[in-house]
Amino acid sequence: MCDRIVVPLTDIYRQELARPVDPRITAFAADIAAHYDGALGVLFYGSCLRESRLDGLMLDFYLIVESYDRAYDKAWLARANRLIPPNVFHAQHDRLAAKYAVLSLDDFRRQCAGKSRSVSVWARFAQPSRLVWQCGDAAAETIAAAAAAAPAALIGAARPLLPDLLQVNDLWSGAFALTYAAELRAERRTRSNIIFDAAPGWYEALTIPALAAADIPARIDGKSIHLTAPADRKAGERRWSRYRRDGKFISLARLAKATATFDGGIDYLAWKINRHAETDIKITDWQRRHPILAGIGLLPRLLASGAIK
Repeated sequence: MCDRIVVPLTDIYRQELARPVDPRITAFAADIAAHYDGALGVLFYGSCLRESRLDGLMLDFYLIVESYDRAYDKAWLARANRLIPPNVFHAQHDRLAAKYAVLSLDDFRRQCAGKSRSVSVWARFAQPSRLVWQCGDAAAETIAAAAAAAPAALIGAARPLLPDLLQVNDLWSGAFALTYAAELRAERRTRSNIIFDAAPGWYEALTIPALAAADIPARIDGKSIHLTAPADRKAGERRWSRYRRDGKFISLARLAKATATFDGGIDYLAWKINRHAETDIKITDWQRRHPILAGIGLLPRLLASGAIK
């Protein structure tokens, strides 16, 4: 691709995942893991990763487990997690609140590599994250190797719809914009640019290794990238059309499932939409008592208003 030394993505991820966080986050992650047999690791990710004040925020974790059957004492939870991964739960610890998603190691590995109908996992783990609890060094290494597949999955999928000549920020912002359009999101259109601007050094370090891992020939000149091999744009458009169709259906299925697993899920959904779409949705007591019906009733309004897309 070029004459530069390409640092393996796993090396970059191993270092990033090991960076320290607020001790309360580490304790919170350990408390979550303690409730699951076969817990392998807890990843901390999302916008709260960039915050120094955590009170009043909803933290985001992924709990990686050995298997769903071992993790749950209720068979229906294992089946639900296997059918439409992940299951999402609410937790509180030391005056902090979080939602956490549960994935088996096999599902996490597969989804980070882009082998799924949904973009959500590889879109998230192409971004910075931290491994804030692990059951041992071997688990930490395995999780780092799995997460390190995400940037190549993202760039490889986005390549056909990106221009041949672009800047580093355009490469990543353009790729993230595609993933946001493929999910039921409450984010503003500028969200993909915000993601890059929050950690430009991270994406600059990933660029050459991700292009190499995705087998995309390129010439790099400073922050300019020339993607030198032709791409099949029509095939890319068909692929992303499937991602948009399947991703939004899967997002709806996850929301419906979360009403059975996530305490206060309807309030969290309203908070999330209000925060990112600058709306003022208020949840009634009746909606809290009937979250599935509330979600069904709320969705057409959200779609019509553009609060989620």
